[in-house]
Amino acid sequence: MTKTGEFERIKRILAPLAVGSAGAFDLTDDAAVFPTEPDRDLVVTTDTMVAGVHFIGTEPPQLIARKLLRVNLSDLAAMGARPQCYTLNIALPSTTEDEWLEQFAEGLEADQGRFGITLAGGDSVSTPGPVTLTVTAIGSVPRGQALRRSGARIGDRILVSGTIGDAAFGLLALTGALPPLPDAARDRLIERYRLPQPRVALGERLTGIAHAAIDVSDGLVADLRHIAETSACGAVLRAAAVPRSEDVRALLQSTPSLQETGLAGGDDYELLFTVAADRVPAMAELAGQLSLPLTEVGEIVDGASVRVLDAAGRELKIGSGGWVHR
Repeated sequence: MTKTGEFERIKRILAPLAVGSAGAFDLTDDAAVFPTEPDRDLVVTTDTMVAGVHFIGTEPPQLIARKLLRVNLSDLAAMGARPQCYTLNIALPSTTEDEWLEQFAEGLEADQGRFGITLAGGDSVSTPGPVTLTVTAIGSVPRGQALRRSGARIGDRILVSGTIGDAAFGLLALTGALPPLPDAARDRLIERYRLPQPRVALGERLTGIAHAAIDVSDGLVADLRHIAETSACGAVLRAAAVPRSEDVRALLQSTPSLQETGLAGGDDYELLFTVAADRVPAMAELAGQLSLPLTEVGEIVDGASVRVLDAAGRELKIGSGGWVHR
């Protein structure tokens, strides 16, 4: 019996099934792109969440629903797409009561209004296993302008939205694996893990500007590696430039050993993207328009590796860096 990692399985077993579908990009991107309206392309993505793997299982159903929808919207944002609708497949234990599903639907309804998206269909089944939830989100992007992982160019500057590391530390806080924190800080970190903020408006504004983009779901270093590998280039990430919330800065200052977690931990769902160097000033203007920090954290270089440097220019060893399904 052979068991390989998530990305190797996709490449070896699933990618051949996409041969002949040009918009599937050999399953190397966050979503597929298909022609639709005369001036727009259809963008489709799907994600599954399993209790005990992607969420703890004790969260309020509303929060589980909102995270499920938002991680899919984040994939659309990474492609520069405007959300349109989604389908939902749910596999619930036979003991699940109506109240749980009603609260789950309340969470979906709240975010449907927030992001202008509606349910288009799906399926519901019973399972003897854990709660398993799948959303397929559908959006569109101006024809030929979908953001890809494969477009980074040598000399591009690497930028990231928001702050990085909050979600990873929120999960550690939930599982009791962090040093004691003030209650308010702990609550803020946990909320970042439980309720990500898909950067849909930013993704739409980056079409025609960014050369490559991805959402930070597996971890900052891992997702930058995805861009570098798919674009056949190298990258330099400056750890000191990575934007941190006040809570994470305080945590890293008191416990420096958590530095790697802050770079490799996943679930932030911010956008990581590359632009030409002369576009960086325009990013500051865009950040002001969206009231969303956009921070330059490195550059695309010749080569085939991602190097993470500290403030003194010394290389940090981050391991494989990031979440991989086993």
